[in-house]
Amino acid sequence: MADPIIVLATGTAAAALAGRSLIQAWQAYKSRPVAPRLHRFYPGGFDQKMSRREAALILGVRERAVEEKIKEAHRRVMVANHPDAGGSHYLASKINEAKDILMGKQGGSSSSAF
Repeated sequence: MADPIIVLATGTAAAALAGRSLIQAWQAYKSRPVAPRLHRFYPGGFDQKMSRREAALILGVRERAVEEKIKEAHRRVMVANHPDAGGSHYLASKINEAKDILMGKQGGSSSSAF
């Protein structure tokens, strides 16, 4: 009679350990940090004269974005591509040009009278 009791006890212990491992794995899975969605930046290939559409693609905003969003997007993209941090002077000038076009300081090809 000792054999069935030992088998039952061993099986119960194995099931308890497996259950504990599954619970710990599930809790670790639930508590993992959520990966942020990666934003895709404008791949490049600039036009001869920058349009509002291209400027919006460069900064990652809508063509009719409010001034605050344009400034925030300009800062974010400029930090990533600033010449002092190893970025390109050409890209920095294009980013600044995109901000100027969207802010209305410089005329783009699609900025005609309505």
